Parts: sequence; structure tokens; C-alpha cells
Amino acid sequence: MKVPPKQHKRRRLGLGSGENGVTKRRAEYPNHVWSYDFAMDSTEDGRRLKVMPVVDEYTRECLSLEGSRSIKAKEVTDTLRRLFIERGEPDYIRSDNGPEFIAEALKEWLALSGVKTLYIEPGAPWENAYSETFISRMRDELLERELFVNLKEAQVLLEDYRKHYNHHRPHGALGYLTPAEFAALEVLSGQSSVPKEESKELQSVLRLSL
Repeated sequence: MKVPPKQHKRRRLGLGSGENGVTKRRAEYPNHVWSYDFAMDSTEDGRRLKVMPVVDEYTRECLSLEGSRSIKAKEVTDTLRRLFIERGEPDYIRSDNGPEFIAEALKEWLALSGVKTLYIEPGAPWENAYSETFISRMRDELLERELFVNLKEAQVLLEDYRKHYNHHRPHGALGYLTPAEFAALEVLSGQSSVPKEESKELQSVLRLSL
């Protein structure tokens, strides 16, 4: 029997190597790089549920987990405006090239806020790996397990999941601390750009966890 020639694995050029992907633009401290993306689901009546997590790539915290029938550029801006007030502005925010994220009004507002945008290569979701990983876990642990009766119930359960993820779920990449515990350590070591009010809250979280 003729033995087929050995097949060598093929390298796909450019995979994960985009200038704005996580490989070349890695977060180095809290509030350095945030990322966001969308996940789609539905409520019991079949109506669309659109979910938008915002993740701090360094601490792995889910900063916001919005659920709505529709999330457009205005709603994205409103969410970011609230987070900027609560936590301060990040240096960069990473996303794909979806119309909600590349809308001129949003880009102009981010520029005025001093936040630079990192748009990943089209068709390369792995370059937005932190958002993709969070969404994958959320889908396995929440979206695939819960049947949301209505939008309000979905919003309540999404917020419960966000709090559980931040405060009760150890993360291997963080030395098996929760994202909130890791963020608190960064605050105590003086490496964080989180406002003082947030620092006090995070220090309390850390003390309770020790």
C-alpha cells in the first residue's frame, strides 16, 4: 500500500497578527485597554435580545453588561459615558468594525474624550480575544441555560452574572484571583488609574476576600 506523503500543517498568514489585535496591542495596566462586542439571543416570545459586554482587558473585569432589543451607536455612547464617569477613560478601546462601533458620532466623541480606537481586522474575531472569551463563557453559563421570559428578566440576570463573574469566579490568568480581587491588588500596589472612590470599594472587596 502506498503511504501518502506527510502533510505539513499550514500557517494562515496574519492570524492574530493584526496591528490592533491583542497580540500586538496588549493591555499593561487597568484602564489601558477596554474591549466590547455583541452577543445575540432572544426572549421567550422570540424577540431579539442584544447583549453588549465591556471588558477591561488587564483586570478581566466585565465593566458593563447591557441587554436590550437594539443597541446602536447612541446606546454604545451612553454606556461608555457612564463608565467614564465611574472609572475614568481608558487609553484605548478595542472592537470590530460593526456599524455601531465605527459610527462617526461615536468616533468623534471618543476622540474628544482622549480615547484611541483599536479596530481589529475584518473577519478576525480572535484579535478581540478578551471579549470573545467572555462572550463564550457567558453563552455557556447563562444564555444557553436560561430562558428569559422578558427583557427585564434578562437584564436582571445579566447583571447578576456580571457581578458573579467579577466577584466570585477565580481566573487562571490572574493567579486564581477573581477579577475584582486582582483589580484591588493593582490599586493597592499603586498601578491603577481607577478613581479614588473606586479604589476604596476595591480595597474593601480585597479585605473581605482574604
